[in-house]
Amino acid sequence: MAQAVKTRTQETDIDKKVKSLLAQMTLEEKVGQMTQITLQAVSTQAKTKDQEHILDVKKLEEAIVKYKIGSMLNAWDAAFSLDYWRYIIKNVQDIVLNKTRLKIPVLYGVDAIHGATYTLGSTLFPQSLAMASSFNRDLERSAGEICSKEVRASGIPWNFYPVLDVGRNPIWPRYWETFGEDTFLVSEMGKAYIEGAQAADMSRDDKVAICLKHYAGYSVPLNGKDRSPAWIGERSLREYFLPPFKNAIDAGAETIMINSAEIDGIPGHANYHLLTEVLRNEWKFKGFTISDWQDIQRLHIRDNVADTQEEAVRMAVMAGVDMSMVPFDFSFCKILVKLVKQGKVPMKRINEAVSRILRVKFMVGLFENPYSKTSCENTFAGDRHTEQNYEAAKETIILAKNENNFLPLSKNSKLLVTGPTADKLSVLNGGWTITWQGNVEELYPKEKKTVLEAVKEKVGEENLVFVAGTDFNKEINIDEAVKATKNVDVVLLCLGESTYCETPGNIVDLTLEETQLRLASEIFKTGKPVVLLLLEGRPRIISKIEVMANAVVVSFLPGMEGARAIADVLFGDVNPSAKMPVSYPRYVNDFVHYDHKYLESRDGNVYNPQYKFGHGLSYTAYEYSNLRLSKKKIKKGESVKVKVDVTNSGKRAGKESVLVYLSDLFATVSPCNKRLKGFEKIYLEPGETKTVEFLITPEHMSFIGLNLKPVVEKGKFVVSVENLKDEFELI
Repeated sequence: MAQAVKTRTQETDIDKKVKSLLAQMTLEEKVGQMTQITLQAVSTQAKTKDQEHILDVKKLEEAIVKYKIGSMLNAWDAAFSLDYWRYIIKNVQDIVLNKTRLKIPVLYGVDAIHGATYTLGSTLFPQSLAMASSFNRDLERSAGEICSKEVRASGIPWNFYPVLDVGRNPIWPRYWETFGEDTFLVSEMGKAYIEGAQAADMSRDDKVAICLKHYAGYSVPLNGKDRSPAWIGERSLREYFLPPFKNAIDAGAETIMINSAEIDGIPGHANYHLLTEVLRNEWKFKGFTISDWQDIQRLHIRDNVADTQEEAVRMAVMAGVDMSMVPFDFSFCKILVKLVKQGKVPMKRINEAVSRILRVKFMVGLFENPYSKTSCENTFAGDRHTEQNYEAAKETIILAKNENNFLPLSKNSKLLVTGPTADKLSVLNGGWTITWQGNVEELYPKEKKTVLEAVKEKVGEENLVFVAGTDFNKEINIDEAVKATKNVDVVLLCLGESTYCETPGNIVDLTLEETQLRLASEIFKTGKPVVLLLLEGRPRIISKIEVMANAVVVSFLPGMEGARAIADVLFGDVNPSAKMPVSYPRYVNDFVHYDHKYLESRDGNVYNPQYKFGHGLSYTAYEYSNLRLSKKKIKKGESVKVKVDVTNSGKRAGKESVLVYLSDLFATVSPCNKRLKGFEKIYLEPGETKTVEFLITPEHMSFIGLNLKPVVEKGKFVVSVENLKDEFELI
């Protein structure tokens, strides 16, 4: 309670400072605060690929002094060293402090989505979809803590993360940036990240301001392509896609990035309903909104809803966009000043946006110290951070199939390792890693291990043969790989995806590339036992080959320590505990989610994915028993306690994610067959039993009703945990 009071008092003091500063500002200074440019706009083009970035101090001074810009973002092309980031931040803030009238620091932001992605040598965790596979809030909270320390040590106080889009279309190229297909899971993992990354005081040396992405409905494009239209009714929007953002705001989020695409014909950056009526009027959000890359301009040049650039700016600002990621020029400044002078944008709206931006700058501590926070320098990417990264990676490796307990492998086995994901670091990390696309293999740290290198450490060089077989979509030496099977016991077939991010990751077929399937087919024809390892950002279709594999291991981009974790799982040094955060599709046209409506599993319809949501095997066995509810009949406003006993009936210790689901049997809006309402990860020694307790609240029983508002209706509810069920009735 004391902390909450302190925070409210602090915000009151900040509001006074904001009001005082705002009163001193000219129109041009205010509009400058609403403008964000990329580092590239104030840099000199490198003449060769290997030439380092060159900061153009004259351009930088023009941006800050003449156009009074208030925010910057991004690296240029590739990650910088810790020292170079500090050099950039020092140059930026020196100009602010020495050459501007009001000395308002620049707020620098970066996409540090699985660690300090644009700082060389940083701790790079599993990507979001992999972290969701752990069903472990503590791991995500720790990832947030470490990421913020390393980002802040770089001199950057603002991180464009977490992504709270709910991944409902698996072909979407940003699928791996989500925490999966379930609204509750996304909400809980997002909240855990915020607790670690920002906490109650984002001005601390080891914290940053986080930015939620991408408000809202971005993740279900109708055609599966990035930045393309979604069709989402208001009820579905409120049921599935808005709750993670609302929960994150309640957890303290102060900045939000806007959906780069459109919903039902309304571009995210022109959506007054979502940006003002919902975000401000309903949720009382006090922070600021920022556009995505060039998206205000795109209202004119791409979306065709504004017939001029001037109208695009007016439309976006009046809809509720506070800051424009322009990002290459100063057109936004010039246009918005003109619009205000013409009376087309009221000064009240400008003051509103600028107050929100200044408030965050005060909260993040920029006025006290606009430079780098150096207290975390000694721990940057240190042993503790690396070890925590490894602990996270261990819990993100999904054992999807293990026929006749084929795994773990013996360390005396002779192995053939083949496939395009076997000997690359990039495939463990994906996009937003050192570079935007994450695909420049030579920039990855040499001390980190590929799958091939990690496996070699287990069996020794004399027991391992490597033949590439294929690249992702090009044959290399499949015949040689087939010949190599003659002298080995087991084949480790490493398939999956090359790295990608955003629009360059668009594909037209979720099926694994034909070249990889051919490699798999030829390997299976040899009759040698095969472990199929998939390293991918989205669930590529494997139904034609999965049935032939003795074991299948899936990892949705496990990060820099991922290879170590994979090898430890393969050889039994780690007992796998990850579960599917998605419904892994069996067919390209069958994207049915676990929380489907009843009618989707009736009258010939079936929920038949390759692997179900929550599926994940272990090297031990868990038995669930004694499911009991605290009440069988409840009144409106009451909650129900759920208890279940979980026993490790196997021969080795392990971790188990216990998932509890709730089913509303009848409702005025057709209910889902079940929805996740709780999860806890527990550790059990062989023979040990633990009782896990959950609380089903009225909020868990609610749904978006006929009037588009949350409602709880009388009737029967079924609680299910693993293979156990019990029911209660709201009377």
